Amino acid sequence: MKLRKNIATSEEGFIFNPTTGDSFSTNPIGADILTLLKEEKSFPAIIKAICVKYEVNEIQFEKDLDDFVSQLKDFSILDLEKDTPK
Repeated sequence: MKLRKNIATSEEGFIFNPTTGDSFSTNPIGADILTLLKEEKSFPAIIKAICVKYEVNEIQFEKDLDDFVSQLKDFSILDLEKDTPK
């Protein structure tokens, strides 16, 4: 799973989809998730990186990540055709 090529993001968590003109903002954890998605990291790698950095509960974070990814899918932010784990 990775971000679509045309999606613009900032380190602060700003997301812009030029195809739709939609823009979104996210918190620092969301910004880190976006960075990891740009790097084409796998779901388990994202969970591990965030849980270590923010000292969050892995089970709860996995649920939160599922919700976040679902929102990214709903807004056409993710490129779903190229799910290559790393």
